[in-house]
Amino acid sequence: MADVERRLAALEAQVADLVERLPARGEPAPEVPGDTFWALDGLKQRLPEGGGGAVLYTGAVRLADEHYDWQYGRTVDAVLDADWTELAGTLSALAHPVRLRLLREILGGRRGTAELTEIEGLGTSGQLHHHLRQLTAAGWLRNAGRGRYAVPAERVVPLLAILTAARR
Repeated sequence: MADVERRLAALEAQVADLVERLPARGEPAPEVPGDTFWALDGLKQRLPEGGGGAVLYTGAVRLADEHYDWQYGRTVDAVLDADWTELAGTLSALAHPVRLRLLREILGGRRGTAELTEIEGLGTSGQLHHHLRQLTAAGWLRNAGRGRYAVPAERVVPLLAILTAARR
């Protein structure tokens, strides 16, 4: 019994420490802890000499009942040499408030069309299906069967990275 009490006391101390670190209501959330440029420093160590550099995005995300770990990088030369016009459809699918709201709701766990039609401000069921088709065609959603949708795992961190980059 003493072992259980010791473990319980240790857990209580950890919870108290975590609660202490939470920002008060209305305060901004703290930045990611650690060295400011830890990911950048790691990327620089892996770059070949004389190249144009690289772009890296990474994330560890817990949403609803899912967990996503993702990392992707490309050399600057590969990004600059690619045909950017091919990306217009993928990017334009995000350029609508209803589609962004749908993605947020689906990431939050509302995945069925029946649940989505109940959300005020998304339009008629026909408009909803139009937006779902646009997001699916662009690869931001996949049909999970039986009127259910999901953001593909390989798209979660990129989506959040784009939204983060779009902030001013």
